[in-house]
Amino acid sequence: MKIFITRPIPEKGIHMLKAKGYDVVVNEAAADRAATEEEMIAGATGATAILPLLTDKVTAAVMDAGLPTLKIIANYAVGFNHVDMDAARARNIFVTNTPGTNEPAVAEYTIGAMLNIARRLNEGDRATRAGKFNTWGMWDMMGDSIMGKTLGIVGLGKIGKQVAHMAEHGFEMTIVYQNTQQDDEFEKDHKATYCASLDAMLPLCDFVSLHVPLLDSTKHLMNVARLKLMKPSAFLINTSRGPVVDEQALVDALKAGIIKGAALDVYEFEPQISPDLLKMENVLLTPHIAAGTREVREKMSEVAATNIIEALEGRAPPNLVQ
Repeated sequence: MKIFITRPIPEKGIHMLKAKGYDVVVNEAAADRAATEEEMIAGATGATAILPLLTDKVTAAVMDAGLPTLKIIANYAVGFNHVDMDAARARNIFVTNTPGTNEPAVAEYTIGAMLNIARRLNEGDRATRAGKFNTWGMWDMMGDSIMGKTLGIVGLGKIGKQVAHMAEHGFEMTIVYQNTQQDDEFEKDHKATYCASLDAMLPLCDFVSLHVPLLDSTKHLMNVARLKLMKPSAFLINTSRGPVVDEQALVDALKAGIIKGAALDVYEFEPQISPDLLKMENVLLTPHIAAGTREVREKMSEVAATNIIEALEGRAPPNLVQ
């Protein structure tokens, strides 16, 4: 059976698949870029499984190239908005993901991003490298502490809960949250306060961290009106999906001083980034690396391979999306 992997991944998952006797084909040409549609179709032809990365769109045409042998699309990510789910459902193709792998890494990144933008670390680094550090100055690069501040969590999944745990236990932050459901146990464990609406939560926060999937209901969740509800001293952190934030509205809010700063690991039109954001000192911009640790990437390859093996051996894959 042919397993098509759309870009190189850590070897552990590949070894697991080869040990089962599968013919593993890795699209080595896309080592440092997204796979093209032509590469996707060619790789899917005759495949029993496709293991795509989140940069690689699995369209109906790609799936059709794999029929009638294609059984599973084992996504190497938690999010799956790059897979045409309707097309997969119509063709009776399993779709799986890799949950439970990246929560600690994304939570670490979120805390680090909060510290970075509040304490102006990247800004200070750039100034030092540019030769602007001539003497200690009382007011130079004056930042904000995160100790004891209020953190608003939007989306109380595993990542949101881990961020709250680190913030409350490590920095004595006050936790407020907005979620589709209230969580009494979480509130007890973290002295957290549930807000019935996002609009009610935003004015309370010194930091707002987004941890929601990209759905029709969450696209532009942070828009002009909601950014205006934030404190002018507040910071926004987005590690979820780019379109959750209206990027132009964020640019305008930062220019106007409606909020103080932002940390973004994802972008509305990724990999394109607003030129205005690139010019701003009060914004931390990183290239979708929040989950990018060696430990996470290796675990993701193992989970994706397990999903394929289970499906092809006639069992239900453990991380079935549909």
